[in-house]
Amino acid sequence: MNMKRRAVALCCIVLLAFVPGCPAAAEPSRDASGFVLVAEAVPDVIQEIRYSTTFNFVGRRIDGYEQPCALLTREAAEALKNVSDDLIRQGYRLKIYDAYRPQRAVDHFVRWARDAGDDSMKPWFYPALDKSQIFEKGYVSARSAHCRGSTVDVTLFEMSSGRDADMGSPFDFFGEISRFDGTPALTKRQRANRRLLRDAMTKRGFRAISGEWWHFTLKDEPCPTTAFDFPVSAESLRGGSASDASAGERDENVKEPEEIPEK
Repeated sequence: MNMKRRAVALCCIVLLAFVPGCPAAAEPSRDASGFVLVAEAVPDVIQEIRYSTTFNFVGRRIDGYEQPCALLTREAAEALKNVSDDLIRQGYRLKIYDAYRPQRAVDHFVRWARDAGDDSMKPWFYPALDKSQIFEKGYVSARSAHCRGSTVDVTLFEMSSGRDADMGSPFDFFGEISRFDGTPALTKRQRANRRLLRDAMTKRGFRAISGEWWHFTLKDEPCPTTAFDFPVSAESLRGGSASDASAGERDENVKEPEEIPEK
């Protein structure tokens, strides 16, 4: 590499490390100053924050979820408000399963995935999958876009029927049917519901992924290189936490599996 190319590469690294308004990316950040409560920014949204409950693929409340509330960066919340307004005009409301996710929660997922004996939720979330394949298939990863604060897991709530729209598979189901294109088993209506959700989100600046019909990340996310690790709670936005664990009380040295895409 010649000197000119070396200088350009160094400049790019510096720019990525110091995105305006975001902390440097070397370690997970506890700075929640750029985040808002989704319930305040998008008042029509329905919240069912699964990781603050025991009904999730782990079967326990996940580390870092102190309150059943959704947090997002201000920019992502503003974009989601536009999505919500569009869908209400079409007879739907957004339901959120997860939004910002602290790094300690991701670490919890990794520890769970490595415990072969802990499969209490297998009948509901991965009935046809051997737990040893969870890393290989990419259902759990040591990195998550959710930690950057501009990713949401959502579905549609149909106001005419008073129930969730039929998407063909539950949220967080580990199987091919959860891919956007699903399997031939998906009905025409299920495919249409998935397309309606994806179109509504992408129209307002979110990008989708093929592996999970519910997962969307703001394209112009404000902190593309920063993982955060403050708890999910209203208190975090006010600079406090009811039960914030110190760094020494958490597993900060989880070894990342090789070649596992972020989730």
